[in-house]
Amino acid sequence: MIKQQAVNSKFKLDLILKITQAINENLSVDDLLKQYENILFNDLKIGKIAVFKFNSSWETLLISGIANGLIDQIKIESDLANYDEITYISSDFPEHLRSFDFLIPVFHKNSVLAYILIGDLDEEMEGMSPAIRHLTFIQTISNIIIVAMENKRMHKQLLAQEAIKKEMELASKIQNLLIPNQSSLPQNKYISSQGYYQPHFEIGGDYYDFINFNDQELGFCIGDVSGKGIPAALIMSNFQATLRALFNPDTPLDELMNKLNQKVCESSSDEKFLTLFIGVYNYTTRKLRYVNASHHPPILYNFKTKETTHLKKGCIGLGMLDEIPIISVGEICIQDHSKLLCFTDGLIELEKGDKMEIGMQLISNLFSNNKKLNDTFLDLTRHIELGKKNKAVVDDISLFGIEFKA
Repeated sequence: MIKQQAVNSKFKLDLILKITQAINENLSVDDLLKQYENILFNDLKIGKIAVFKFNSSWETLLISGIANGLIDQIKIESDLANYDEITYISSDFPEHLRSFDFLIPVFHKNSVLAYILIGDLDEEMEGMSPAIRHLTFIQTISNIIIVAMENKRMHKQLLAQEAIKKEMELASKIQNLLIPNQSSLPQNKYISSQGYYQPHFEIGGDYYDFINFNDQELGFCIGDVSGKGIPAALIMSNFQATLRALFNPDTPLDELMNKLNQKVCESSSDEKFLTLFIGVYNYTTRKLRYVNASHHPPILYNFKTKETTHLKKGCIGLGMLDEIPIISVGEICIQDHSKLLCFTDGLIELEKGDKMEIGMQLISNLFSNNKKLNDTFLDLTRHIELGKKNKAVVDDISLFGIEFKA
């Protein structure tokens, strides 16, 4: 008896050594699975094997010695999920499980990682059934191999996530190159400017730009693609290239909007559209021509009269229809010392519980005063940082301001 126990112990230790060596050799998941099947089927003489593993959902990991169609009848949640210890499959179990002898759960960090059904192919075998003789050992080696497979899967997933993270960081750097930094914003005897850009994720669908056409004319715009993340960023980067190619002082703004709308329709899906505010300012005449394509109206504040004007004239958003039915080009003469704020909706939409709080009045109050543009932007960015701290920011945020000097 003692000799037989020693033989059994050595046998089991040899199998564990074989499994450990396979894991240390960094075998693939498929090779580990073959090793596992070989141990159960050939070394332990288990005739029927079914292994179900959880990986976001239950999947069949291994089937051996089982009639076709039987596995399809097994429902993990209703048939197996209530068992947390090795269980003999009695006549109380559903009929499609009675061809097995035992149900063995496999745990990892207090959670069930897998269920194993085992049984003997030859029901007339003499002596104690291998399924009964090796129950605890089967649970042990199953735990070792299935956890090793899970670790491999998680490591592979981690590597993929790291690769995606690096790609997103690169994409973020590239997108940031498309947004003017503070040193490149126009600063001259006619105007000064400030900008702020913060995507909700690494990359986003907001965009603003300044283009110095010549010594007398400045073009600028701000846009927002519906949605967030990679799809919005791809549409916006494509739009930026298109805008740069088409935007010039000789092309009337209504004609430009039709061309841009056509390009957006060609490059985006039906559910994606883009809001845009675009303007051309002449330093000499002090005239600003603009089109607002369903964007939040920029705020123009006059230091002398303390009046606030919202620049609303324009058309529907780009990509909403194949053709824009009506385009109204706005024109305003900025005679006095004034400042202009252009922004995307992330600045004014803050999450509060399960509702969206519209902070347009707050933004207007922060901007519509006689503070210099630099000081105004400090107030606005404090508002944004407070929203980020309170986890209330739910969208990309972009804004820029222009101070028209007297």
